[in-house]
Amino acid sequence: MSDLVLIETEGGIATVTLNRPKALNALNQELADEFVAALDDLERDSGVRVVVVRGAGGTFMAGGDVKGFHEVASEGDPGKLRDSFETLISAVNRAILILDRMPQPVIASVEGAVAGFGLSLAAATDLVVAAEGTRFTLAYSRIATSPDGGATYTLPRLVGPKKAAEIALLSDVFDAQEALRLGLVSRVVAAASLEAETRKLAERLARGPAYAYARTKALLRGSLSNDLETQLQREKKSFIDCCTTVDFAEGIAAFVEKRKAEFRGE
Repeated sequence: MSDLVLIETEGGIATVTLNRPKALNALNQELADEFVAALDDLERDSGVRVVVVRGAGGTFMAGGDVKGFHEVASEGDPGKLRDSFETLISAVNRAILILDRMPQPVIASVEGAVAGFGLSLAAATDLVVAAEGTRFTLAYSRIATSPDGGATYTLPRLVGPKKAAEIALLSDVFDAQEALRLGLVSRVVAAASLEAETRKLAERLARGPAYAYARTKALLRGSLSNDLETQLQREKKSFIDCCTTVDFAEGIAAFVEKRKAEFRGE
């Protein structure tokens, strides 16, 4: 494995850095493969309570590696071109599915450009902290292709079908405040404070009830695929499972004793 994806773990927080800054962290096959491998490891790491995804060099991700796409396309071999994208998008799909099912809350810390798969990726996380000045665009229609990375699944659920169609078809650029208004980001912070504010949020989550967070994430992500009765039954089971944990005992004791709970993630 090269250094296209960097992982730093401290205090139960794993920071995953997409590390192609000279290419604005544009996605190529090597980056996709390393990202999948990193997420796969973190999903199974019980010591990791929160995952932060960021980009190196002041940019989250400027989409796919269009220069690389052009090189393959210019060879004039449609079969090779199709095979190339089959392999790349299969890796992208694995990454999105891991993000969906992993028990840890995932925070995207975004700045600079959030374009193409960068927007798909941010939309697939649980929380997004955006720096003022960040620019967002789905961008796919600008190179005459349809979106990937789950954008056509997440965007209608986040912003509604009409706005999702506008974002996908027109590929207009919009700013962090508009992304906040649309519900694509959780909060907008000063650019100089992005790292500190992201860390503060991650530390808050890392101190929380990890099992309850995992169950809450699963409930939220499954809710739009379930009818009300099914969702109520899932909520009941999840609540009962949570009430047998050490953290639940601590939470109710702290409430009764009027003190701050100290959760252990158990």
